[in-house]
Amino acid sequence: QVQLVESGGGLVQAGDSLRLSCVASGRTFISPNMGWFRQAPGKEREFVAAIDWSGGVTKYGDSVKGRFTISRENAKNTVYLQMHSLKPEDTADYYCAADSRWPPRTYGMDYWGKGTLVTVSS
Repeated sequence: QVQLVESGGGLVQAGDSLRLSCVASGRTFISPNMGWFRQAPGKEREFVAAIDWSGGVTKYGDSVKGRFTISRENAKNTVYLQMHSLKPEDTADYYCAADSRWPPRTYGMDYWGKGTLVTVSS
């Protein structure tokens, strides 16, 4: 089993930056590829970003390319999502997920965190 705990969400203004963290614990080696997903009220879950076990391969959703950066510190079992130039449409619950497979799958990741809310005011 793998446990994931997100943190760093909050209320910010449009144009601000925010960094989310996800700490993994348990048998992290079985699902080493990590991703961030988000879901806004009334909308489908959306892929945001993912990073492979080595940190050498990343993937981004079209809506965040150039604004968000995913990274990881394996020594700390932590994955980060650095968000810049935030927009009101970025408002959502952000979820961290882990999987043994690559590339990431929006509805098929092995393990999920409980999410952290990001609210961007205009």
